[in-house]
Amino acid sequence: MKSITQVHTEEGRRIAKRLFNHWKHKFEVEETENAFFIPFPNAKVFLYPKETTLDVSIEGNNDVDFARLEQVVIDHLNRMAHQEFDVTWQHTEN
Repeated sequence: MKSITQVHTEEGRRIAKRLFNHWKHKFEVEETENAFFIPFPNAKVFLYPKETTLDVSIEGNNDVDFARLEQVVIDHLNRMAHQEFDVTWQHTEN
């Protein structure tokens, strides 16, 4: 299953980088030119900074508590950005 959302911000790269650095001490994170990858024990989180959004994707199997992980990710993004984002998550099958 996959859960996706868009965070509307012009600071997507900065926010994603802060979260990436925050989690790199706990997970084997990866950074590419266009994305940040954070592997949780049972799911994968991808952050794609764009010009006016930060696209977020969570991928995992049906055992993942997506609601909980979505909340963890957005809470951390809010903290990294020092603001509250209002997002709607969409769910799809892989």
